[in-house]
Amino acid sequence: MSAQCEVAARKAAGQSMSLFERYLSLWVALCILLGIGLGHLFPGVFEVIGGMEVAHVNLPVAVLIWLMIIPMLLKIDFGALHEVRRHWRGIGVTLFINWGVKPFSMALFAAIFIYGLFAAWLPADQLDSYVAGLILLAAAPCTAMVFVWSRLTGGEPNFTLTQVALNDVIMVFAFAPLVGLLLGMAAIVVPWDTLLLSVLLYIVVPVVLAQLWRRMLLARGGEAALDGALKWLQPLSLFALLATLVLLFGFQGEQIIQQPLIIALLAVPILFQVYFNAGLAYWLSRRFGVAHCVAGPAALIGASNFFELAVAAAISLFGLQSGAALATVVGVLVEVPVMLSVVAIVNRSRGWYERGLTAEQPRSQAKS
Repeated sequence: MSAQCEVAARKAAGQSMSLFERYLSLWVALCILLGIGLGHLFPGVFEVIGGMEVAHVNLPVAVLIWLMIIPMLLKIDFGALHEVRRHWRGIGVTLFINWGVKPFSMALFAAIFIYGLFAAWLPADQLDSYVAGLILLAAAPCTAMVFVWSRLTGGEPNFTLTQVALNDVIMVFAFAPLVGLLLGMAAIVVPWDTLLLSVLLYIVVPVVLAQLWRRMLLARGGEAALDGALKWLQPLSLFALLATLVLLFGFQGEQIIQQPLIIALLAVPILFQVYFNAGLAYWLSRRFGVAHCVAGPAALIGASNFFELAVAAAISLFGLQSGAALATVVGVLVEVPVMLSVVAIVNRSRGWYERGLTAEQPRSQAKS
């Protein structure tokens, strides 16, 4: 193990997931049941909430999404971008996967499964919407849970922070064109005004507000003030996530009751996308001689999805009752168990990975 990885492992020692993080799938499942039940018992309430829109933006959902996203972005230190050169190989691999492979592979898997293999078991009028939701899910990498996954693999924290900060900068400029391109390739109508408004509301404005707030906190009380703010914001952010899910499933309940297989079918292309991109990022990292404590986070960031942004964009573009919104929520449901399985694979294969690095060193020396 390299000295770099030894330091990272020591920092990760003793750290684990919080109760909420570890059982996220359970809370999501409970929200599904609660949302379906409330939607069935109080349909009028959900109709009123659904009608609270301005310029195709549902105001209650917009507030909840902001409460989810801003605390996550508050953790991001854009000053870490100066570390890019230090980890250039790992960052190069992750950027290639995040922006050059993952969105396109998801579009491919969505076409294979939704338009092809599973079409007979899905509502015909929602096929395009499901594909659009899956594309939105894969169009931007995660900015929050990846810190947890990196920690669990003994990941190099400076690499993870640098990569997330760089992805956030790219996301501001690349999300809308990428989504527009992929939806257009799938022959899905792209409402550009709503898409650009979603980028402004759910990426640009939260990033600016979070960074201004971060600077103010650090100026007033340093890291202690920032940590304190994050500590009291965390429960609020989690509540917002769960409340958004209850709303979504309140609108989707009748469709799910009629065809409960939908959630399982939508999960399949997501699973293929995660394992394919994580495996490719991990293999490329080994091929290019990246230390394991960087390769682990690279694989996890490469496979991750910014599901909060995906949910917000799907609701804005296609509505609360759309198949697109449902597809993004399925991404939330499978996030923790699937990513934990990738963490386990990365940890258990450390010996295999590092043997490959050792074998490459004599070859490199011989060529030189």
